[in-house]
Amino acid sequence: MTTERREPATNADERTMLEGWLEYHRQTLAWKCEGLTDAQLRTASVEPSELSLMGLVRHMAEVERSWFRRVLVNDDAGPIYYSDADPEGEFHLTEADTWEEAYGTWQAEIEAARRNAARFALDDISEGKHRRSGERFNLRWIHTHMIEEYARHNGHADLLRERIDGATGD
Repeated sequence: MTTERREPATNADERTMLEGWLEYHRQTLAWKCEGLTDAQLRTASVEPSELSLMGLVRHMAEVERSWFRRVLVNDDAGPIYYSDADPEGEFHLTEADTWEEAYGTWQAEIEAARRNAARFALDDISEGKHRRSGERFNLRWIHTHMIEEYARHNGHADLLRERIDGATGD
């Protein structure tokens, strides 16, 4: 599989631009994981950190689920990988954890995010509230936050990938 990344048009309207940059950053994370084995994708950065490419993908599945299901549409979707007993469970990988499962789960959450976001205008306020702050957010804020979240973690992915096999690139 070869991930194709496309930046949004420089003259796109606001929604197209926000959705385009979000897609670009989703594609970037997939690209950073491309061509690696499950063992490589589970490889942690530097002790004592458990940060890995597969962990980042699982984390982003949780983030997509949180913002586009729980907050945006008030879906009572529970956690996928974490729990009260293990609040960072998405990063706690075992040899049983596979790329196929992590990628499939992440893509399913992205599809749910796209479907849910399509129902809202950028200024529409979320039906649900953030679980910690109790705040509601408009879709514009959620898109902007998700772009920031992916961009930050794609920086981590750059360093992880370089550590694994020396591959670099924007």
